[in-house]
Amino acid sequence: MQVEYSLGGDDGCIAEARHHATAFLDKADTARVAAVSARARDLTQLVVSELVTNARKYAPGPILMQLRITDATVDVIVWDSDPTAPEARAADPGRIGQHGLEIVKAIAEDLHIRQEPVGKRITARIALA
Repeated sequence: MQVEYSLGGDDGCIAEARHHATAFLDKADTARVAAVSARARDLTQLVVSELVTNARKYAPGPILMQLRITDATVDVIVWDSDPTAPEARAADPGRIGQHGLEIVKAIAEDLHIRQEPVGKRITARIALA
């Protein structure tokens, strides 16, 4: 099961992306495509929020979000127009903000960043169980 959404990059796109993710997981659960735990729902919303926030903050233009589900995982894939690959910063308890990629790396089973001819695509894989 897979869907793709185009987000405008405006102020409401982060909430819109979380809404799409929740609806997608609800549909997968209801259709018995995969059993989606409450933890997986929460982590997916968090990953969606962090990746879309970073895309909105650092890349001009539209954002594409793809959600893909298997028996055991959900992939959150976010494309934006900035080709610069993000890097998690060193831990700093005094730093305010800029912890998004650290958070995603900590909760995702796998994180892959691929530069493309235009922009980049970030894929985070989250366990459903």
